[in-house]
Formats: sequence, C-alpha cells, structure tokens
Amino acid sequence: MLSAAGASASFAQAVYSVNVVGYVNYPAKAPFSMIANPLDNKAGNNLNNILPSVPIGTTIYTWNGTAFASSVFFGTWAPDVTLAPGEGAFINLAADTTLTWVGEVMQGALTNAIPSGLSIKSSQVPQALKLENSPTDPTDPGLGFPAAIGDTIYFYRGTPPAYVSSVYFGTFAPPAIPAVGEAFWVSTSAAKSWTRTFSVNP
Repeated sequence: MLSAAGASASFAQAVYSVNVVGYVNYPAKAPFSMIANPLDNKAGNNLNNILPSVPIGTTIYTWNGTAFASSVFFGTWAPDVTLAPGEGAFINLAADTTLTWVGEVMQGALTNAIPSGLSIKSSQVPQALKLENSPTDPTDPGLGFPAAIGDTIYFYRGTPPAYVSSVYFGTFAPPAIPAVGEAFWVSTSAAKSWTRTFSVNP
C-alpha cells in the first residue's frame, strides 16, 4: 500500500510536485528469501532504519561480486549495512515473516549499475511488471531492464524454495516478473546501466 503524503504547489511559478510515501509488506519465506528494499527511506537505507524489528537472529547476506557478507540482528544490526532501492540480498529467517518497508517512491532519472558476471539486483521503484520493455509495442511497458541476448535472471522461489531461471532471447522466457520487494540474480557478460525515468506526477 502506498499513499500520497505531501504535495506542494507554487502557482506563481507553475511548479507542482508530489512525493509519494507509504509502506510495502513483503512475505519473506523461511529459511531463505531474496529481498529488496522498494522504498527510499529518507532517514537512511541502512538496516537499522529499514528493518528495525525483525526477529532476533535474523541474518542478511549481501553479495560483493565475489563473496557473501553477513549482518545479524540482535536488537540492532551488526554490521549496519545499507540496502538501497535497486540492490538486493538474501535474508535468513527461522520462520516466515512479513517484512514492512517504509519510505518514499524514487522518482526522476534513475540509474542502477549492472556489472558483468553475477550480481543481486531489484527494481528501484515498487512496480510488479516484466523486466524488459516490449521491443515492438510501446503500450506494453516493463521495468526497462537493458537485456541482451543470453542474459539470465534467477529468482529464488517456491516451497521448498529453489532457483527459477529466465533467459533473454528477444524476451525473457519464461517471463521475468519480480514481485515488489523481491530481488534476483542477474547474469550478464557485459556491464551496463539500467536507466529509467519514473514519475508519479499526473
């Protein structure tokens, strides 16, 4: 659920802006889920701000390109790493837990750097759409992911959880549609920028 929390207008200068803030509930599955922070927390996107009340012992695993690093919650997160919109991580839980993200929808010109090889990524805006835009139909929008032939997306889904892959050959097959709050692995042979201009203004 998202709600408009503030709007300001300057009639003399004909300027109108809307900031949309709210919350997103994401049902994370035990023992592991791939998660993403879909909202920009203006107090900071470090774990103590964005996940302040998860069960004791919850562990986050972030990927640095070659290895995982862990952060554990014992009333506070140690270390208190950052998980910003567009990034992703694994979460280790003792039981299924609903995560609540609070913050602002990112707007404007957005860029998410995709390195070559493997990385964990997510959409920078809270939309559940297919990753790629339609190459032939502008009325069939997606998240604008800059897919190249052979790029592969790996979701971690199901009960019990397992990897589900989607490969790009003009379109992703099967369709790659991340849920709001869900991260995924990207495997690509060349670094690229995932750019998108997004606005909630009318």
